[in-house]
Amino acid sequence: MTSVLRVLYVVICGVSNAASSYDFINDVIDDGWEVCAIVTPAGSAFVDTEHLATLTGYPVRTAFKDPNSPDVLPPGNAYVAAPASFNTVNKLSNGVSDTLAVGILCEAMGNQKPVIVAPWMNRALANHSAYARSIRSLQNDGVRVVLTDRTKPGRSLTDPGGLFPWTDVLAEVRKLTVVSP
Repeated sequence: MTSVLRVLYVVICGVSNAASSYDFINDVIDDGWEVCAIVTPAGSAFVDTEHLATLTGYPVRTAFKDPNSPDVLPPGNAYVAAPASFNTVNKLSNGVSDTLAVGILCEAMGNQKPVIVAPWMNRALANHSAYARSIRSLQNDGVRVVLTDRTKPGRSLTDPGGLFPWTDVLAEVRKLTVVSP
């Protein structure tokens, strides 16, 4: 019996708690996943990409590669966008593949791979009507969306603060069943 390589792509956006992804990545590696980190252009200002590369054992990608260069990352079985910014959520739901991060997520959705999105933003952005439409659209497309009181659309403008829901995201990853790519 051959074992299936479980590769999880973690897309990290430019939000205030992006660096908290390190512990999450350690947890999924402990669960037996290979992890490849993709960081949005804005996200690279919020994380230590050298630390991510050391943690995962793979180079961190932030931009499209030269089409003639070999891919340095293995194919993914599942994908997590966390923390996902307002911008990334809206671009993903509309198929605006203008960054490597969103392009990889759009391809995963098109290939019917499991995708988990956990947004993080302030209440004003979470109350924007485009965001509410995007969340519904992603859910209708089969994306697993992890929301908190802070990131649920249409709530009071008072920001409840709180911590990013890494335990909820990890629980969603642990529900995944992986088959060969």
